Amino acid sequence: MIGRFAPSPTGPLHLGSLVAAIGSWLFARKENGRWLVRMEDIDTPRVVPGSAEEILAALRRYALEWDGEVVWQSQRTALYERALNELRAKGLVYDCACSRADLARAASAPLGSEPVYPGTCRNGIASGKAARAIRFRVPDEIIAFDDLVVGHQQENVAEGTGDFVVRRADGLFAYQLAVVVDDAEQGVTQVVRGADLLASTPRQIALQRALGYSTPAYAHLPLVVNPDGSKLGKRDGALPLPTLDDARVRETLALALTHLGIEGIVEGSPGEMLELALRAVRV
Repeated sequence: MIGRFAPSPTGPLHLGSLVAAIGSWLFARKENGRWLVRMEDIDTPRVVPGSAEEILAALRRYALEWDGEVVWQSQRTALYERALNELRAKGLVYDCACSRADLARAASAPLGSEPVYPGTCRNGIASGKAARAIRFRVPDEIIAFDDLVVGHQQENVAEGTGDFVVRRADGLFAYQLAVVVDDAEQGVTQVVRGADLLASTPRQIALQRALGYSTPAYAHLPLVVNPDGSKLGKRDGALPLPTLDDARVRETLALALTHLGIEGIVEGSPGEMLELALRAVRV
C-alpha cells in the first residue's frame, strides 16, 4: 500500500486539507503502507511563496510524518513532457486554438455544470488560427470505478466533459496529466482526497489507460464546509472555523478526526491521538 498527500502550495494548510491529510495517512498506516507527500506546485502563477514550507511544518505539528523525500512537481516537467510525447505518438492529443471566449460562446451546459468541449479543433485547427493548448482525445466509453467511500461511480467523459486540456495555453502542464504521471511514477496504489476531486477521477483513469498505467484505488472524503455550505478554501478570510495555529493543534486534530467519523479522541499528544485513531478506524 502506497498512499499520498498532494497539497497545492497556494496558501497555508486549512481544516479541509488537514482532513484529507489525516484521512490518507490513516488509510495507508492502517495497512502498514507508505505515506508520501508531494507538492503540486506545477501551477506556478498560483503558488504563494513560503506556503509549501508552512504546509510541511503543519504536518509535522500534527505528527503526520511522511516516508521518503518530498516530491515537487515543478522539478518533474521532463516526466510530463515524455508522457505528452507518448500520447502524441499514439494520436491521443491534438493542438487546440480555442480561447476562453471561444469556449464561452460555444458552451452549452446546465447552470453549475462544467461545459463540454465541443470538439472544435479535434480534426485540425481552422485556417488563420494558432495553437494554444493541447487536448487529450477522450475515448467515447463509460469509465467506471468503485470508490472506497462514495461507492460505484461511472461517467462517459466524452459526453460529460469532452476532450480536456493536458497542456495549457500558458505552456504549463495541466493538473490532470501531472497527477496521473506522478502517481504512476511514485507507485501510488491508493488515492485518498477530498470529494471536490471526485469529478476529475474518470478523466485521470482515461489518461492512465492511454499511458498504460495501473489505476489506484480511490477514496473521496466528505468536504469540510463553511457554515453557509460553501467549500472551505485557502482564500477564505476570517473563518468561523478554527485556524491551524500552534495553540490549537489538539482541538483542530480532534475536530478533523470527528469529521472523519472518529469521535472522542481529545487528549494526548498529536502522535498519541493519531495512534488511538488508527485503532478505531476501519478501512
